[in-house]
Amino acid sequence: MMPLVYITQYWMILVYLFLLSFIFMFKMSLFTFFGSLSYFFGMDMLSFSLIMLSFWICSLMILASENLFKSNYYWRLFLLMIIFLLLSLFIAFSSMNMFVFYLFFEVSLIPTLFLIIGWGVQPERIMAGIYLLFYTLLVSLPMMAALFYLYSKFHTLDFFFFFSVNSWMLYFCVNMVFLVKIPMFFTHLWLPKAHVEASISGSMILAGVMLKLGGYGLLRVMKLFLEIGMKINIIFIVISLVGGLIVSLMCIRQSDMKSLIAYSSVSHMGLALSGIMTMNLWGFWGALVLMLAHGLCSSGLFCLANIVYERTHSRSIYLNKGLMNIFPSMALWWFLLCTSNMAAPPSLNLLGEVLLINSLSLYSKYTMLCLFFLVFFSAAYSLFLYIYTQHGKIHSGLYAMNQINVREYLLLFLHWVPLNLLILKVESFCLWI
Repeated sequence: MMPLVYITQYWMILVYLFLLSFIFMFKMSLFTFFGSLSYFFGMDMLSFSLIMLSFWICSLMILASENLFKSNYYWRLFLLMIIFLLLSLFIAFSSMNMFVFYLFFEVSLIPTLFLIIGWGVQPERIMAGIYLLFYTLLVSLPMMAALFYLYSKFHTLDFFFFFSVNSWMLYFCVNMVFLVKIPMFFTHLWLPKAHVEASISGSMILAGVMLKLGGYGLLRVMKLFLEIGMKINIIFIVISLVGGLIVSLMCIRQSDMKSLIAYSSVSHMGLALSGIMTMNLWGFWGALVLMLAHGLCSSGLFCLANIVYERTHSRSIYLNKGLMNIFPSMALWWFLLCTSNMAAPPSLNLLGEVLLINSLSLYSKYTMLCLFFLVFFSAAYSLFLYIYTQHGKIHSGLYAMNQINVREYLLLFLHWVPLNLLILKVESFCLWI
């Protein structure tokens, strides 16, 4: 809670959070078991990498939201929200007890809701906030009931002591909240709405970390459903893959940049969800790698869309054309992040997709048909986003623009570099189990 001392100084908190990220990096343990143990808390590689991602994205959120500070728009409250959000994410990811995880999983909703409702732009942000809140709350009550049942069965809620339980009802009660959060196709409607209405910081934390809570929860509780999962996971794999394909087609006809990036998140997380549901080693490895890659890549694309929006005051792909003529240097960042989004080497996305495609092909050869189109359309909408915004004739309504400043280049650099350099030391993320 030390940053609260500096709450009156915007840049001081930013420096402090980057410093915390750097210090936390030295706690990394490359072993497959839990380290840094205390009464309820501990970290294995899965927890560590997602906490590190939370630190990083929260720091970059402050870097991206300089306009709040310049216009004196409740920025102290904004910083307070980010610190509480970071704290709740830290506890959720490092808790070894399922009830503590559930509690802080729900607590993290509140600051996110404030970020959307408080610093969003359009009046629809209220509806987006209600969608976000009630989609999650509706399915989290059955999970609480399931936790009480698990406690009566195991007499503990520590993840370590769980063993397989053969119950359909329990499977749905526990997993539905994670399927909404990740989000699975059919329960994904809150996500594009929340992304489009949120400010840049809201979009970054949603894409970067909040979706990963769902994946993390599934990876932790899947050991409860080894028996029942063999029978019914195929349903969720089919829904996720076919849903991902439908969403990819929807991406190609989007006219709103933020909406396109939000829908691409559903497509990518659908692939990660399918990998988790196969319940084999490659699927679990690939899911973690893709979650990390998507967190950095999607957040970076939202930053780019926001940089354009701050100058042209429009998110439309058809109005923001020919940007390469005005901002040639930014066209490079668009290119780098769009290629990462379509899983070109050397990005982490490529490794994640290779692992997941292997995992799903081993599970059933029929998934290959869906995967082929999923990968193809992923490239198609990424190229569509890049080409439509960077090439073409400049819209005559765009009269004056500020040039991109160093802060914005730094912001994009800090998204792209970890995304493409982590591939050099990726065995630690792959071999976490």
